[in-house]
Amino acid sequence: MEQLGRKTAEELSEVIKLPIIAVLENVRSAYNVGSIFRTADAFLLEGVYLCGYTAHPPHKEIKKTALGADESVQWKHFKTIAEAINDLKKRGHKIYSIEQATGSVKLQEIQYAGEKIAIIFGNEVSGVEQSTIEQCDGCIEIPQLGMKHSLNVSVAAGVVLWELVRTRIGSEY
Repeated sequence: MEQLGRKTAEELSEVIKLPIIAVLENVRSAYNVGSIFRTADAFLLEGVYLCGYTAHPPHKEIKKTALGADESVQWKHFKTIAEAINDLKKRGHKIYSIEQATGSVKLQEIQYAGEKIAIIFGNEVSGVEQSTIEQCDGCIEIPQLGMKHSLNVSVAAGVVLWELVRTRIGSEY
């Protein structure tokens, strides 16, 4: 830990987190959930919201891929995405869906100035629900140049969250 410059659990609890919340809407694979917990930990996100039938801790498959991040990252479970969105709006977060949709903004064009934001990642097959998109401040699209035009949800989360975090990283990290 010391050689890698990693923070202890106590140090991590004292660190100011980036004002970003990853929101998972009906993500069916608990392994993907665990992977997103690890990404949230790596990038010091404020937290993860787990909505609908998305698995939540304690869960053996989350634990397997989270490698302890399910204990270091703040999280909340909501029965519905609408409850999560209401909570986020009350807390002053701008809310964006990650989806290929009419009017979406390319990821590389996002101007993130450090405001409080929430990023919604959807189901592995159906994506973010249209009714959810309609409640958001906008959609962000990951440019994809190949044939498939889709990424695994945990990979998409890593790409998007890194793009948002990379400009906010100071020398203290």
